[in-house]
Amino acid sequence: MRDGEKLLIKRFEELDERALSRGCFCYTDFLTLSEQDILLSVRTGAPVCFSGGFEHAERKVARFGSAGWDEPFPVKTIFVEPLSLKNSENLCHRDFLGALLGCGIRREKTGDIVVDGNCAYVVCVDSVADYIKENLSQVRHTVVKTSFVRGIPDSLLPQPHEETMLIASERLDALISAVYNLSRSESREYFLHGKVFVNSRLTENAVYRPLEDDVVSVRGLGRFIYCGTVRETQKGKLWVAVKIYK
Repeated sequence: MRDGEKLLIKRFEELDERALSRGCFCYTDFLTLSEQDILLSVRTGAPVCFSGGFEHAERKVARFGSAGWDEPFPVKTIFVEPLSLKNSENLCHRDFLGALLGCGIRREKTGDIVVDGNCAYVVCVDSVADYIKENLSQVRHTVVKTSFVRGIPDSLLPQPHEETMLIASERLDALISAVYNLSRSESREYFLHGKVFVNSRLTENAVYRPLEDDVVSVRGLGRFIYCGTVRETQKGKLWVAVKIYK
């Protein structure tokens, strides 16, 4: 186990103990898929749940504890837009992320960034929200303004489209091959390099048979939801349904 993983586990254990001893909720910063997998592998005494600010976000904050009441996760959404659309450059995800890092914001303090044209919605933890709003004034050479919003419009959230496809078996490597038009050997490379996650858990077992509504994430390719078998052909192959995020 690497030193970074040991420190992360120690931090999770501290939050778990604090939540239990004080009877309160305790929160992490935003976690990557790999970090979520590490947390899910740790035995905790307090219940753990996740939120990324919107459904199916990839980067998520974890909450430890069951205090007998509910409270919103300590995250806010900031809308970033050019001060003058006429003079704006063509901005992309990398530009907005680079501007945030240039302001001294550590990556773990921000969640997913949803880009809409030359504007963006930035999900972040409460502790840096005011700082970002006051200090993020430029993205590349474009002067921007910021404002707090209630959330990201539904129309901008990732919307999967459903497809049916023919596969030889319900194994995960066969499913990934079909979804992303890969050979079986190419699909297995993603397992070998630790790039396949099912419901935020690292999955190295290529023959794993996913369950209905499992969310499969493949780093570098995307995500899809497995919806189950539609029917079986006379030759034993399967028509399956998936919802693919583009």
